[in-house]
Formats: sequence, C-alpha cells, structure tokens
Amino acid sequence: MKFSKAKLAAGLLAASLIAPVAAQAADNELILPSLDYRTGPYAPGGIPYANGYADFFTMLNERDGGINGVKAKVVPCETGYNTKKGVECYEKTKNVGSGALAYLPLSTGITYQLIPKVTADKIPLVTIGYGRTSARNGEVFEYVFNPPATYWDGATVAIKHVIDSEGGADKLKGKKIALVYHNSAYGKEPIRTLEALAEKMGFELTLLPVDHPGQEQKATWLQVRRNRPDWVLMWGWGVMNQVAIKEAASIRFPMDKFVGVWWSGGENDVLPAGKDAHGYKSVVFTAVGADFPAHADIKTYVYGGGKAVDAAFEPRIGETHYNRGVYAGAVVSEAIRKAMADNDTKTPTGPMMQKAFEGLEISDARWAELGLPNFTGAVKLSCADHRGPSKIALQQWDANAKKWSIITDFVEPMDDVTTPLIKADSEAYAKENNIAVRDCK
Repeated sequence: MKFSKAKLAAGLLAASLIAPVAAQAADNELILPSLDYRTGPYAPGGIPYANGYADFFTMLNERDGGINGVKAKVVPCETGYNTKKGVECYEKTKNVGSGALAYLPLSTGITYQLIPKVTADKIPLVTIGYGRTSARNGEVFEYVFNPPATYWDGATVAIKHVIDSEGGADKLKGKKIALVYHNSAYGKEPIRTLEALAEKMGFELTLLPVDHPGQEQKATWLQVRRNRPDWVLMWGWGVMNQVAIKEAASIRFPMDKFVGVWWSGGENDVLPAGKDAHGYKSVVFTAVGADFPAHADIKTYVYGGGKAVDAAFEPRIGETHYNRGVYAGAVVSEAIRKAMADNDTKTPTGPMMQKAFEGLEISDARWAELGLPNFTGAVKLSCADHRGPSKIALQQWDANAKKWSIITDFVEPMDDVTTPLIKADSEAYAKENNIAVRDCK
C-alpha cells in the first residue's frame, strides 16, 4: 500500500508540474525551462536534481527578489527520461513568456537531439556533467556548454584512482577492468576514452551493456563472476544502479573495487542494498552534505516559507543529486547576472546568454559569496573552451553512517588523453553537419 501511495503522489506531483508549461509568464520574468523526470525508473535520480535546481531559484526569488530585481520562473516539463518527450518539452517551452534563457535536459539522449535545435534557436544548452563530451570545443558547438566535467573526464579520474590504488600506472598492465553501462548514448560515452586508456596502459577492458531500464542484470553479473575483473566501473542511472550494487554484493564483488560515475553515486543507489553497499565508490565534482549557507537559506526561504515544489523533500536536502541541481542553478544564475551586466538590461536574450556563458567566471571567492564555499572548483569558460577547468574527486559510501564521504583530493582529469579525442570527434561532427568552425583566436 505504501508503494502504491508513493507512486500516486509522484504521479500527481509530475502532473502538477506539467501544467505550468502552458501558463502565461510575466514579461519581466526570467524563463528557465526544466526538463524533469519525476516518474518512471529514472525518477530516483531525476527528483532530487530537479528539486535542487528549482529550490535554488526559488531561494533567490524569496531572499533577494530574484536576480537584480527580476524573478526567475522555472518552467517544469515531465520527460520521463524519454528522448522524444524531451524534444516535445523543448518545443512546448522555448517560447514561454519572453523566451527560454537556457536548457538543462539532464539526459544525454535528449542533449544529442537538442544540439542542432538550440543552435538554430540561439538558446544555450547547459549539460553539466553529461551530454556530448566533444561539446567542450566551442569552435564547433557554439551554444552548448559542459562545465565542470565530462564523461571522458570522469573515466580518466576513475582510472587515476585505480592507478593510485594499484601503486602506479605500470601496475595496470594485464589487469582486468569491466565497464557495466546503460545501453544508451549516455552509457556509451566513456567507452572511447577507456579504450584509449586500455591501449596506453595495457589493461584488458570488458564492456557489459545493460538494457533499459536495468532491472534484469543477473547475466551481467554472472559474467563478472566468471571473468573476475580486478575493477568494475559503472555508468548507470536510476533503478539500474540499485540493481547493480545488489547484484555485485550477491557475487561478493569487493565494493572498494567498484566505482561509478557521478550519476551512479546517489543515496538512492546505495540505500536499497543496506550494509552490502558499504565501501562502494563514485567520482564526484561537488561536495557532499548540506552544511553550506546556501542550504540553510533554502531551508529558511523555500521550505520555511512554504514555497517548495516538493515540501516533503526537506530532510533530503544535501543529497548528491540535489547538490548537482544546486550547482546547476548557481551556474545558470551567474550567467544571467553576467548577461544583464554586459548588456545593461534586465531582459537578457538567448544570444546574450551565449556570450555570457563564454565569458563566465566563478572564482572560489564568488562561490563563497553564493553561500557555497569549498563546494566545487572555479568555473572559467571561453569561446574555445566550453568546459573550463575541471576538478574531480572520489566519494565512498559508509553504510553504517548512511552517508557519502570524499576520500581523495580533487584532481584534474587526463586532458592529454581526451583533448585529441575531443578534437577528432568535434571536427567529424562539424564535417557531417556542414558546420562552419568558428575561429576563437
């Protein structure tokens, strides 16, 4: 009965969030569509992210009166993590009010479909920690931005952790590393980088795809047990992560040798496995927990003021996926501030936002002013570099304390490995799509 009520509540919430798409927006509102998924097998990750993003802008509205006196309007549209629905949501929301200022689809599949659309419509597509890695090349992908880390970056830092754990890069020769991945554009993203690393370092890479939605994985983990890899990496999402961790525990694979990407590192991924998840790891690009002034303000002005989209979520503020939603809100809000300042306007447009993103800088000091000191690394984007500096760490799950802890320093990814791959992929994309490459020099 509890499960049925939970599903009903989630469905009602999602339905209520779809309705505002058609609503009229005030002329002076900053329109920010949010392609959410609060239903289906990917909802466990989609809900906290969407809440973090919405809560950050609500906090700015309630505490500061908006951004430079202009209120932000987050316009949700339910995609169910379905690419077709995601494109439909884009078309429904891009002309709401004075027009959308940025899109964050939270889906690599949707991202791939929206790249040509946002470029034609001149609306920035901000893919924080996901999407097409080669969009880092701003000379080809003018309207796509992917700070502070890409999937290829995450793959290199996961391998850096393996190197550190094994005692040096030379120790990887002959080792076996398996990649358990969601059989989609998202899950396939790190393969090219891992293949390059395998060739360079001499480890054996095994690819183990898991079909949507990922609830049936017994054959996958029987193969892991048979092949006995030294390490397993995971590019999963939603229910797939929960199932994978349970299956890994069932074959007694050592959790400290099991490393997920950041989207496989949520509380919802490990809690269902109980004590068996103890020691599981994932890469991460933001701090963990809610011990930040911004979180306190969200509790006061959003939840305390009865303004939350999802009032029951308050005890979960600070979860890893929630914090990534907060990060996204901070990055977009800072781009809006810059677009306003650069153009002496309170009504920025998509092209103004594009220029603002290309000159966006968020220093450590500015992160502190935003109420997020030591929350993440500095942001500095440019015409040519739409990712900017990147710092990634490892977090580990403590099943006894039921919390994540950062266990390594934040380190730079292997740009020497990924830069040539990005150049080749982006240039191929430009050629295939007859895109004139910009000269950012």
